[in-house]
Amino acid sequence: MRWLQPTPPPYDPSEWVKLPLPERARAVCEAWALQGYGAPLAIYTLYVLKIGLYVGGWAFFCGFTPGLDSLANIADWWLAPVAFQKAILWSLLFEALGLGCGSGPLTGRYFPPIGGVLYFLRPGTTKLPLWPALPLLGGARRTWLDVALYAALLGTLLRALVAPAIDAPLLLPIAVLLPVLALCDRTIFLACRAEHYWTTVMCFLLVGDWIAAAKAVQIALWFWAGVSKLNHHFPAVVCVMTSNSPFTWPGLRRLMYRNYPDDLRPSRLAGVAAHVGTAFEIGVPIVLLFAPGGTSLVIGLVLMVMLHAFITSNVPMGVPIEWNVMVVYGGFALFWAHPEARAFDVGSVPLALLLLVMLVGLPLLGNLFPGRLSFLMAMRYYAGNWAYSVWLFRDDSARKLDRLNKAIPLMRDQLKRMIDDPDAIELACMMTPAFRLIHLQGRVLHGLVPRAVDDIDRYEWMDGEMVAGMVLGWNFGDGHLHGLQLLDAIRDECGFEPGELRLIIVESQPLGGASMAWTIADAADGVLETGATRIADVAELQPWPTGVDAAAFRGVRAG
Repeated sequence: MRWLQPTPPPYDPSEWVKLPLPERARAVCEAWALQGYGAPLAIYTLYVLKIGLYVGGWAFFCGFTPGLDSLANIADWWLAPVAFQKAILWSLLFEALGLGCGSGPLTGRYFPPIGGVLYFLRPGTTKLPLWPALPLLGGARRTWLDVALYAALLGTLLRALVAPAIDAPLLLPIAVLLPVLALCDRTIFLACRAEHYWTTVMCFLLVGDWIAAAKAVQIALWFWAGVSKLNHHFPAVVCVMTSNSPFTWPGLRRLMYRNYPDDLRPSRLAGVAAHVGTAFEIGVPIVLLFAPGGTSLVIGLVLMVMLHAFITSNVPMGVPIEWNVMVVYGGFALFWAHPEARAFDVGSVPLALLLLVMLVGLPLLGNLFPGRLSFLMAMRYYAGNWAYSVWLFRDDSARKLDRLNKAIPLMRDQLKRMIDDPDAIELACMMTPAFRLIHLQGRVLHGLVPRAVDDIDRYEWMDGEMVAGMVLGWNFGDGHLHGLQLLDAIRDECGFEPGELRLIIVESQPLGGASMAWTIADAADGVLETGATRIADVAELQPWPTGVDAAAFRGVRAG
């Protein structure tokens, strides 16, 4: 049944595994274009149920506040300021536990479906401190102090959520603990979506009338997300999202590509859709920023709902569904319920300075110099222009990752619990490289993989996202989490020999820049080569390697 079974590929997996990598890559890219990840419909149902858990949890914690304790009259209180405050705090807790972004099968997590708390409460797991040499808080292994600080964050969030009202004594420990945890492990800080939720908590803490400041945060989220899409990458993102949606009819999926199946570059329709989406994302904050109420406010909110409905219905990989729900709710709780509050009219000098840094300085820095900052802190959401990495393991050397203290096994081992056919497992593992290749940024790899390894027939391809999810317990598109720092953190414990693990790191394209910088490193010998590839030189390539590049690609396995 389609309900329980993945969409079968349009080819025989037993014959597919015998093909050279360029031909296998082409086959899976063609399959992705028509069926996306190919997950069973039941998987999407699980995500719908998770949204129900998310909304139900918010309603449960709102029930601790007098006047917000009856679902029968939820229409009377759902936009109350304290309900919005609890939504922010609950969202922070939800993400901190690992239940939100980057969870479940659509992110390569089958058994178990989450990382998060399974790692952050487990001493000895791998972490990425902001400064590795920092006394007490540094190092590459999680200590009992790290665990205690994380547990304290969970406890303070729960304490605030069950309180009848939100006040400074409840918020102050949260405001302090999360930056301290960033020093211990920046993975936790990013997993909490701190650029949104922690910044909004600071609005609650630093000014009594915080509505205007929270509006400023929301406007910045939309605006910078739109700015980040001013590139050549975004049309390919529209193709990938449309192909992955369980609601898109096959004819529309074909129309997103120039000439399916021979030419999988984005079509003119995909380009138009990308431009419209970018205009929406930049236009929504502008309209809501200046809307005094009435018709203009309604127009802004309608555009906002349309934007996030499109994103959510396409089920983007990484599945930030709850975050999209929160942003839509914030649009109504802040702008519709309080049209009189003017964004940025915060009335607090400390908060104004903080917002200037968080909402202007860091996003601008991250767009101009993306290697300096996480794409989350720069608010460059789902633009198809991310840092990423590819880990190439010789023979069965990926098994050395099992020496690490972790809760999630290799993706192959997870799939073996569900699938008996080794060829089908191979095919499922190849869908992650296909996702990378079908984006414009992935075509940089055509020339880099042959530079990274000589005898590529012996190497297994594993996307850095899968490595980070398995080793760190969380991943959500931030290539900085699975670059050289992670390699340094695991090198000694895994004991990779020279040539056993080669790492390709590709940095995102700067705003206004023309190229993507890259690094090739060996787990034992360190950095081998650095360089940059002009986007103009790969923009017209197909997702799969062809010509000279194809001749160099022979038999790389995916994982």
